[in-house]
Amino acid sequence: MPNSPLQNRVRPDQEIVADPGRGTLMGNRGCLHDEHRRLRTARWRSKLWICCALEWQGVRRDVMPPGRWTALFFLDEATALAAGHRPCAYCRNDDYQAYRRAWQKAHGLAEPPRAVEMDAQLHPERVDRATKRQRTTQARAGDLPDGVMIRREGRLWLLAGSQLLEWSFAGYADRSPVPGPELAEVLTPPSSVAVLAQGYRPLLHPSAGQPG
Repeated sequence: MPNSPLQNRVRPDQEIVADPGRGTLMGNRGCLHDEHRRLRTARWRSKLWICCALEWQGVRRDVMPPGRWTALFFLDEATALAAGHRPCAYCRNDDYQAYRRAWQKAHGLAEPPRAVEMDAQLHPERVDRATKRQRTTQARAGDLPDGVMIRREGRLWLLAGSQLLEWSFAGYADRSPVPGPELAEVLTPPSSVAVLAQGYRPLLHPSAGQPG
């Protein structure tokens, strides 16, 4: 069907699916599609996983130009960070610089890191080399900063204030108290968790509201 959505919507668990929800941000990992605008087997072609503005300087982009790059779409930046992306240095330079400064502070560096250095550290944190699937960690939910995303009882959640907000392509709906001492499966890579702990504030979908 010509009007069917393309397979380029990204979940916090890195799955790339077809869904009508466009989200609030986009990004890419290289060219993942074929000449028929269908995804191939590979889910990345580069360690440069970025998160971009939907529009920049009025430029209209083909989301799947032949042989070039595949536009991926995210509900918001918390989703993109969980999936392993970081802010783009070009179309989101202010956010990129804030992310770098928080990374520098989190890792005790003398200077903010370069993009290639952050990408090299993020890649083994977000992808299991053997399975080529998302690598996750375990932590107490009550110890995690706002903006982290977790999987709990098969559902995907954003930590925001004193609440868990259930993720969907349409936005955040169900609310639940943060289970402080409970171990959670953390989707957001450790380096981005550390950045969030240093005060980096990701762009959230309007349905998240104001954290309590």
